[in-house]
Amino acid sequence: MESVSIDSLILKLHDVDAVKFGEYKLKSGLMTPIYIDLRVLVSHPALMNQVSSLIYQRVQEEGLQFDSVCGVPYTALPMATIICSRHELPMLIRRKEAKDYGTKRMVEGSFREGDTCLIIEDTVTSGSSILETAQVLYKEGLKVTDAIVLMDREQGGVEMLASEGIRLRPIISMFKLLNVLLAAERIDTQMAQSVRKFILDNNTFRPQEDNGNDVPATKKLCVEPDLQLSYADRAKLQNVHPLASKLLKIMEEKQSNLCVSADVTSSEELLQLADSLGPKICMLKTHVDILKDYTAAFSQKLQASAEKHNFLVFEDRKFADIGNTVKHQYEGGLYQISSWSHIVNAHGVPGPGVVKGLSAVGKPLGRGCLLVAQMSSRGSLATGEYTKAVLQMAEEHSDFVMGFICGSKITKRPEFIHVTPGVQMQAGGDLLGQQYSTPEEVICNKGSDVIIVGRGVLEAPNRLKAAESYRKSGWDAYTKRVSQSGQ
Repeated sequence: MESVSIDSLILKLHDVDAVKFGEYKLKSGLMTPIYIDLRVLVSHPALMNQVSSLIYQRVQEEGLQFDSVCGVPYTALPMATIICSRHELPMLIRRKEAKDYGTKRMVEGSFREGDTCLIIEDTVTSGSSILETAQVLYKEGLKVTDAIVLMDREQGGVEMLASEGIRLRPIISMFKLLNVLLAAERIDTQMAQSVRKFILDNNTFRPQEDNGNDVPATKKLCVEPDLQLSYADRAKLQNVHPLASKLLKIMEEKQSNLCVSADVTSSEELLQLADSLGPKICMLKTHVDILKDYTAAFSQKLQASAEKHNFLVFEDRKFADIGNTVKHQYEGGLYQISSWSHIVNAHGVPGPGVVKGLSAVGKPLGRGCLLVAQMSSRGSLATGEYTKAVLQMAEEHSDFVMGFICGSKITKRPEFIHVTPGVQMQAGGDLLGQQYSTPEEVICNKGSDVIIVGRGVLEAPNRLKAAESYRKSGWDAYTKRVSQSGQ
């Protein structure tokens, strides 16, 4: 049978009206600009076979272990049937209602208590249909650890099922579908943006705010609804900040999401770090005001090193004053930060004025800003309502704000970059309240994009070897994240 790529499948689904655009009323009563109707596949056997093959291919790629397969009634039933028949796998059928005669069973088929059942579904919004099926299987003594879905609408189903201990593995994500249809000119930019806004505004799962406690290992899943997009895919988004796009491309090209925090007090040592570690990093973070011997010549040499080794310079200035003041701090003074640093950051405490002041200087120069949404120090006040206000500030000034300094992903909008400090190979903390997370925890479980490593590299016997270790660890976590979320 002809093999089919994800992109080709998306176009074929659009051809047969399995993907429709307009105004449609969902079961919840919400009006949606996109409707996924995979029931039509039963009339297109060749396409149904291709879908079933992709699902089984995903099962093999993941190395999933199970004793039987159950398709969620009704649309996923024919998919499960084809897969089980073709590959001689035991299949179970979950009834929507019990018979009032005979065995009166809710699950048809042969199984033993303790068996593991893989669930297959066609489309997921909240994940409730999969959970309902799992609960029926639980009552029969079966286990459910994994589910595969053809289309994830990215509205919270992944997280909800993860909170119930079920790993959902999508074949196609909504953002992936939109990107393919947009590239093929099946839809225009306005329609794509309309759907994206609907998806982002109508998440069905509201997790409790992270309180710093450990989550059981079974719930720490390397999946998030918008993480199907690779760095390269996100770099191509129309609404991504040009500097964020450049950073994402650098990360993809160098296979590095590592930012080294060059917290040294000598210009010569900092330039040596930039030159030796440059090939390993996507960004170099500086604290220019701790240098004892800063000169304009130093900033020129740093720019040359960044150009040579293809990384961005991030001055960790954390501006936190009124707009007029930060404008002068950014543009002038001894350091003239805007003349050499690609990226700066700012606290949201002063309100939007701090962004407007910085933007007046940085935007014409093609610079970008990261807003401090969360901090890695114990007892930080950058939580809750503050973080929400920072997110809103970023959305209103996305022509200059390219992302966040944060402990974990705070928005599903893929155009924003999440940068996390306080990363070491071993989790823990220091005597001054700094708290550390591992690269895997930050990239895979917390959904961030860039890890900032300071002492883990600077205090290592061999800084280059340590940087390579962090680069590899961060990149491995990213590739794991993307592979588990259906890229």
